[in-house]
Amino acid sequence: MRHDPLVQALRAGTPRARVLAREDIPSGLLHDEAAGARHGQARALVLPTETPEVRETVRTCAQFGVPVVARGAGTGLSGGANAVDGCVLIGTERMNRVLEVDTDNQTAIVQPGVVNDDLKGLCAERGLWYPPDPASSAWSTIGGNVATNAGGICCVKYGVTRDYVLGIEAVVGDGTVVRLGGRTVKGVAGYDLLGLFVGSEGTLGVITEVTVRLRSRNSRPPVTVVGFFDSLTAAGEAVVSVTASAATPAALELVDRHCLRAVEAWKRMGMDPNAAVLLLARSDAPADAAEEEARVLLDCFRSAGASWAERSTDPVEAEALFEARRLAYPALARLGPVLTEDVCVPRGHVPEMLAHIEEISAAWGTPVANIAHAGDGNLHPLIMTPGSDAVAMDRVHHVFDAIMDAAIALGGTVTGEHGIGLLKRDGMRREMSSAVLSLQRSVKQALDPQSRFNPGKLVP
Repeated sequence: MRHDPLVQALRAGTPRARVLAREDIPSGLLHDEAAGARHGQARALVLPTETPEVRETVRTCAQFGVPVVARGAGTGLSGGANAVDGCVLIGTERMNRVLEVDTDNQTAIVQPGVVNDDLKGLCAERGLWYPPDPASSAWSTIGGNVATNAGGICCVKYGVTRDYVLGIEAVVGDGTVVRLGGRTVKGVAGYDLLGLFVGSEGTLGVITEVTVRLRSRNSRPPVTVVGFFDSLTAAGEAVVSVTASAATPAALELVDRHCLRAVEAWKRMGMDPNAAVLLLARSDAPADAAEEEARVLLDCFRSAGASWAERSTDPVEAEALFEARRLAYPALARLGPVLTEDVCVPRGHVPEMLAHIEEISAAWGTPVANIAHAGDGNLHPLIMTPGSDAVAMDRVHHVFDAIMDAAIALGGTVTGEHGIGLLKRDGMRREMSSAVLSLQRSVKQALDPQSRFNPGKLVP
């Protein structure tokens, strides 16, 4: 395949060193981090640095009739960036420049390969803040965040990626470059095509530039409230109490015993290994208001039956607890394959959903750890894979499906922020009516009639 005519044609539009033939593509670039999601063998990998190279790649793929799969950092957990057989992978990791930070209008223009934390750091130097903060923010890229509409710890108060995308540039169709949205805060000219692309998982085109809105940076350290609970349902009741209160925490996160023990075994952070569930809340309100909000949060925790709850007086300790939350998934993944769920339910049903997860885990004899953006009802059950044999994997997927069905039954959704990808297409079928699924397919057909962009993903 070293003389593949497709590869030769791709090298006419992108320097040779940044176009890899099939046999030279590292296997790790063929898939994301979704356990159990199948992937194919790409025919070529292109690593562009500018929009014109993406345009020429898409045009060449159209001429050869081959599919295109865009890939960011590969931190996804649904199989959305997995290669399909015979495709051309477009890796955006070298499109990593921040093109502009406009302090007057509080916006930034970035290429899709810019790492989330790198953008945050650059903005912080200018007294600004980019809020979306997925747990993978140290590695995940803005393009991937936009493609999956990523959320994160602070989304309970500040919203998700969609709330910060003002405009994009994308390569669509047979290589046409379009700009959707712009720099203005408002804009209602025509259909919301920009909104279609946010969360579309690369199925409508390849994003090559993103304009995001920023916020003023809060220089005050947040106030952190910590609560330990003897059961998941008690912690869930505390979440319901916070939701019904006057508090608007900047974060409300849940971490269970399995996760705490895995993080402690890995990082030796001095956490109590006997705690059943940890709830972490933050207030970033102005000084006096933050103290009052902390009191409200403490009351909510204690009234729900917390075994211990206090306002943290040590900022270093408080940050370490949130770092433990971010490390929960990789800590568990060190111990073996983990199939990560991502369901979201109305916040009033969080205790019931947590109880269902425990029941499903017990019924199938399969350990399920829990982390959650509890404040907005977004739960991430982590299904521990006991082995690689067919029987074990079948049991794990039954647990996966049962959790999705429980969320749907409570009026929830099968994905809050990780996306559909490959793993949740069946769940999407169960969540949506046939009429709505038909509309989804119509959008795909209208914007990508040849099904060239990331085929087999998202739309069942």
